[in-house]
Amino acid sequence: MSENIGNTQPVPPVQEDDTQPIKPLKKTPRWRSVLISVLGFLLLIGLGGFGGYSSGIGVRKAAEESVLTKQASEQYALALVDIQFGRYETAKQRLEFVIKSDPNFPGAAAKLTEVLILSTIPTPTPMPTATSTPDFSGAESAYQRAQQLILAQDWAGALAALDTIRKLDPTYKTAQVDGMYYFALRNNGYNLITTQGNLEGGIYYLTLAERFGPLDNSAMGLREGARMYITGASFWQLDWKQAAEYFAQVSAGFPSLWDGTMSASQRYQYALMRYGDELYLQLSYCSANEQYTKAAALGTLDNSSAKNAQDAFIQCFPATPTFEPTVTLEAAPPTDAPTEVPTP
Repeated sequence: MSENIGNTQPVPPVQEDDTQPIKPLKKTPRWRSVLISVLGFLLLIGLGGFGGYSSGIGVRKAAEESVLTKQASEQYALALVDIQFGRYETAKQRLEFVIKSDPNFPGAAAKLTEVLILSTIPTPTPMPTATSTPDFSGAESAYQRAQQLILAQDWAGALAALDTIRKLDPTYKTAQVDGMYYFALRNNGYNLITTQGNLEGGIYYLTLAERFGPLDNSAMGLREGARMYITGASFWQLDWKQAAEYFAQVSAGFPSLWDGTMSASQRYQYALMRYGDELYLQLSYCSANEQYTKAAALGTLDNSSAKNAQDAFIQCFPATPTFEPTVTLEAAPPTDAPTEVPTP
């Protein structure tokens, strides 16, 4: 009886999935997410710091390259002078420094090769002979004459002697003659500008010298000042405002620079006075007063500007009227004292 009861109960089918245990979901610990956030923040800070560091390194390298380029140009110019006077060892050291600083510096490698060749060539010793006498004519004679003229600072004569060498023998001591050309052209141009007031001629010779090597800072600055002087003079009596602006820059760096007539400082003062007169006639008294004040700081104003300057100052800064206080007289209070003295 019990067996029949047991068989009457439905037996559920066995499923394959029901035999696998259900795995509970694991939650990510909170500390792990906090750690990831902190690491990401630190990584961003590190990347920002690395970017700033890289930028600073780039700026520093650019400044170093600018300084090295300037030094290389100066050393190259000095090396040309050393070659001219036969100081090959010093020239070799300078050129090696230039190439080390800038391997692509124009002309440095070729000049170094020339110096190495010249330094290895032994100096020939003339052997006296009974039948011949030394001949100092031609290119050799012109070369010796050019050296003497350079020592005497006769730049025009030295250039003429160097031209003679090139006409007689273009291949004669090429490196030395190039260096002498640079030295003579540079100094002749500098001398024309500073002592003779020949601005156009000086600019021309300095530009020719630049073909043989880079100019030094003094020569480059003087050439730029001469060019600005010529530009300012082109506005003379045509546009006093432009003339004053150009000569303000020239007089700031080269106040004694002149063209044979007036120095840069004198032209600046004169342009200021004439520009002030123009503003005065236009009734711009305050602007005119400003120009007159600048001109007076450089020297005495002429009669016209002095008169206009006084009036412009009064018009720009009129006197403030002052009012004097009025005094009000009050009547004296009456007294009971008798006006006559009684007689006994």
